[in-house]
Order: sequence, then C-alpha cells, then structure tokens
Amino acid sequence: MLDAVRESAISEGRLRDQALRAATSVCLNISEGAGRAGSADKARVYAIARGENCEVAAALDIALAGGLCVAEPARGRFHARAVHALLSGLIRRFQIAG
Repeated sequence: MLDAVRESAISEGRLRDQALRAATSVCLNISEGAGRAGSADKARVYAIARGENCEVAAALDIALAGGLCVAEPARGRFHARAVHALLSGLIRRFQIAG
C-alpha cells in the first residue's frame, strides 16, 4: 500500500501526507498484530490496520476524483481490496479463537 500511494503521486500535500501516514500505519499495525500473543489483542490491532487501510483507499479515491494524482491508482485500489480481505479474515480468525 505504501508503494502504491507513492506511485500515485498525489499532488495535494495534506492528502498525500495523510495517505502516506495511513499506509505506514497499516504496515506497522499488521506487524504489531503478528507480534501479539493474545487472540483478542491480535484481532483489535488487525481491526485498526483495516480501518487505516480503508483510509488509504479513500484518499486514493479522493485523489482520483479530484484530479490530484498522476494516473489512476489502480494498483493501490487493487491492494486495498486484497489487504481488506486479508485483515477481515485475520480478525475473524482471532475473534473466534478468543
């Protein structure tokens, strides 16, 4: 996601910074969740990552709709859907295990 946000080259500074922060947060929260021992704690951190992932997808949509990116961020939109599905599965898995 982080690379996809960079590749989209969002021209509006605040939106670009927010998208980069959210994409970074996705990466860090996934790593944090992997390091957690308790199932409920893993599910909570993965849910945070999923929310940040939705924020990245929204930023890419806003950039596209507003003509604020170099080209359609197709890679980012594809990855956002894949990451959302992955995190949803992990959340379900660890909610059930808890």
